[in-house]
Amino acid sequence: MKLSPAIVFLAACAYLSPSANALPFKRNAKDGEDEAGVAEAVIDYEEVLEIRLPSSFEKLGGSYRNEIVENFFGGTGDAFSDDLLEVIDHLANERHDFLIDTRRNLHRHPEVMYNEHDTSAYIQKTLKAMDIKFTTGWAVNTHPDRIPGKGGYGIVADIGTHRADEPCIILRADMDALPILEKTQGIDGFKSENEGEMHACGHDAHTTMLLGAASILKEMEDSINGTVRLMFQPAEEGGAGAKRMIEEGLLTTDPKPVQAFGMHVWPSIPSGTIATRPGTILAAAEMFEILVSGVGGHAAMPHLTIDPIVTASSIVMNLQTLIARTLSPLESGVVSVTKFEAGDAFNVIPASALLRGTIRALTTETLLSLRDRVEHVVTATANTHGCNVTITYSADYYPPTVNDPTLFEEFSKDVGAMLSKDGKLLDIVPTMGGEDFGFVAEKIPATFFLLGQGTAHTGPPTNYGLHHPHFALDESVLPRGVALHVNLALRALKKLSS
Repeated sequence: MKLSPAIVFLAACAYLSPSANALPFKRNAKDGEDEAGVAEAVIDYEEVLEIRLPSSFEKLGGSYRNEIVENFFGGTGDAFSDDLLEVIDHLANERHDFLIDTRRNLHRHPEVMYNEHDTSAYIQKTLKAMDIKFTTGWAVNTHPDRIPGKGGYGIVADIGTHRADEPCIILRADMDALPILEKTQGIDGFKSENEGEMHACGHDAHTTMLLGAASILKEMEDSINGTVRLMFQPAEEGGAGAKRMIEEGLLTTDPKPVQAFGMHVWPSIPSGTIATRPGTILAAAEMFEILVSGVGGHAAMPHLTIDPIVTASSIVMNLQTLIARTLSPLESGVVSVTKFEAGDAFNVIPASALLRGTIRALTTETLLSLRDRVEHVVTATANTHGCNVTITYSADYYPPTVNDPTLFEEFSKDVGAMLSKDGKLLDIVPTMGGEDFGFVAEKIPATFFLLGQGTAHTGPPTNYGLHHPHFALDESVLPRGVALHVNLALRALKKLSS
């Protein structure tokens, strides 16, 4: 049914947020921040963003109904009926302008973990415009002594019957950015306006796609059997925002969700292709900081010092043997030192050196075993050189993201194939990237999808890796991500109801 366009105007936020470390280790608050490292937001209401909600986004006779969806839930067909594909595809593509506007606005104003004040405000304004009720204050930072920012910017919205005796599933998107100086070419109209901060991992796209899905699900809400819980999550980039939301009741609030679905744009596979696999898809992850303390002195008199640079260098080299000589060839793991900081002058041996790095593995058991071995190597090497050493780990290590094998075989692989550009689900090997969606997948059956975006035909190259300063999004995949969200939600509820 075609209705007159509904034009909704929302004030866009001019974002001011502090830079932050990508690692969850403490830094001092900047000027204008409180002790938690949160800058007071400044909203410029003179900059107004026109958000075009699609023409179909209006109440029909005082309710949100969709005849095709009602027939889908009320009919005798299974969860893989083709009837929904065309209508959802149409509704997703109808939102093209909305998706582009939303994503570019979010991209211009990135905010790092636990400081997503204005990002959260923007999402809330959009949900209000869609007549979607939500709760806020999720993902409060429980480690402000180690990670700057008070947090509490997560949002949870339920669409559907809201009944505890009917099924509930989760759709999740993350929203935080990275402390990276953007160098992407060809996007001057929406390049990051927060110097040193960038959406280099596609979280602006993830949030946009979930907002697009929310608008579709809302306009058919009264025809849905069950509840779709939308999880807008802060602090994925090292802050364990998903874990905080679980601790705060995400999975125990009625109606209790029984399945969860998430996705990530993926630059190494063709645009529009959807990939996933049963079992582990993303690695368990831990981060470490090693402070090596020696005795400084004149560089011309090294015999009067205990050189922390030599000690730290030995630590770096000795850590390289962990994977090659202590891990079974049939297991996978990574130990990488990514930062080495020491000294300020060419003729001074410093008193200390700082190392930072990460540990990755495909199981939690292997991760914890590698962490123990890292500690042993670091301590033994420091003792050999006569230095003291302090090792600090992240506040929360990430578990692996494990796709439930049964859910994958009986449901997710077929829906993924239906939405993939070539009609086939791409099988993919596990990656050593980490994802705190793994905290959700530990608790309830879940599937995490990868949405290909690496072969854009226009604009800057979109095959730069995640966290790269030249990372660019193929915006043509946004409607496909929206359609994947909506199909997963409706078809999962149908299958659970059956």
